[in-house]
Parts: sequence; C-alpha cells; structure tokens
Amino acid sequence: MKGKELKTRRGIVYYWISRNKNPHTKCIVFTHGVTADHSMFEKQVEYFKQEYTVITWDVPLHGLSRPYSNFTYENCAHDLMRILDQEKVDKVILVGMSMGGYPSQEFAFRYAEKVEGFIALDTTPFGISYYSGLDIWWLKHIALLAKCFSKNALRKSMAKSVSRTKYSYDKMIEMLAPFTKSQIIEQMDIAYGTFTKENKDVSFSFPVLILLGEFDKTGKVNQYCQAWSKKEGYPLHIINNAAHFSNGDNPEQVNSEIQEFISKLGNYNV
Repeated sequence: MKGKELKTRRGIVYYWISRNKNPHTKCIVFTHGVTADHSMFEKQVEYFKQEYTVITWDVPLHGLSRPYSNFTYENCAHDLMRILDQEKVDKVILVGMSMGGYPSQEFAFRYAEKVEGFIALDTTPFGISYYSGLDIWWLKHIALLAKCFSKNALRKSMAKSVSRTKYSYDKMIEMLAPFTKSQIIEQMDIAYGTFTKENKDVSFSFPVLILLGEFDKTGKVNQYCQAWSKKEGYPLHIINNAAHFSNGDNPEQVNSEIQEFISKLGNYNV
C-alpha cells in the first residue's frame, strides 16, 4: 500500500492505495469505524490487493487525519470523491464498518453514479424511521458514558466490547493507544452527534449486502440491521463466531462474503 495525502482547507486526509495493474479491475474502498484507523482492514487488504485496486483511509478526525475542522459526513464524502478524482478512479465498491458506514452512505447518496455496490459491515442505516427519540438521545450523549471510565479502563472496555478474538482485541488496543481519553471521547461525541444531524432517508439503486457479527452486542446494531434488511430487502448474512469487529474476528468469512458479492455484481440489473 502506498501512503498518500489529500490537502483540504479543513485538514490533511491520509489514505493508502494498492493499485492493480489491470486498468479495468474493480476498486474497493474500505472505511473504518469510530476511534479506529485504516489498519482495521489489514486482513482485507492482504486478501484483495492481488486482484483489485484497494483504497483505505483514515477518516477525518481519525488516525493521521488530524487535526481536522468542521467534521461532517458530507465533508467526508466530498473528501473521498476528491481522493477518487486524484487517483482517477471512476467506480467503487464501498465497504463501511460501523461508523464507516455513515460516510459510505453519504458518499453513495451524493455520488450514486460512482458506486457499484455497498457492503454494510456491522453498521447501521441512514433513515429517519429506524431511530426512536430515545435512540437519538443516547447517540447524542454516548460520550457521557465514556467519561465514567479511566483512560486505560476505557480502552480495554472498548476493545473487549467489539472483539471476540485476541487479534481483534489487540488491534483495537493498538488503534486506541495514540489517543488520550479526551480525544477518544471527542471522536465518539462528534461522530455520533453528527450522525443525528445528518441522518436522512435515502434510497440506493445499486446492490447492498449487510454483514453482521453473530455476537455483535454493540448498541442496537443487531436490531437496526435486522430492520434494515426487512425494510429494504437487502440480504443479511451473519458472520460466525464474530463480534462487532467481525472482519477482524472472522476475516476468512468476511473476505469470502465480499468476494462473492463482487463476483455477482455483473448479474444485477441496476
């Protein structure tokens, strides 16, 4: 993966690309969850980089993409579009994990013509009807719970809650390590608070696949994914022996699901 940067007036956004020599190959964009970074997808990058062009990035306000002012998912979508323009990538398959599903859906909403398909990985949908008033209240105040933990306890609690394997736990601890407690809380507060402001009803004409860890107990992700699948008719596949960080807990099945989804894209009438 070659590290690059996109300079914006809000801050520098860092991304990594492995470009397949075949100019007609498909491009996969992996977008990580809150308080994480691009390395969350290292097991997917290793698997897919031989056959596809692969892009990962540190979402604004995360990883190396700090400082960053005026964080919104709309701005994230525009930044991603500029990255694709910079790399001369015409079409993408989006994979958004947890919070990463929000900039992915915002991008798909604004640049639908650029999207071949979307894989929603342990994330939740855009759509007003899915979230109750109480749901919105908790999303706005989720950082209050984090303040009750010490710095080390917060990191360990977050890593444990999203993982089922030692690899996922250790990876989450590694990604959290550079941040202070206040920075972690700030990321959570802004990420979820921004979602409540930008959430909207959307409709996608391209294929969508929902992947959900069998033991994903993060918030109401399980319930939201079930409701999303039922309302929109999107297939929902369960990742065995995996928690919220399912692509780390069971990368073999997640990679296989992504591969199969991509292989069938040409069969959809979009």
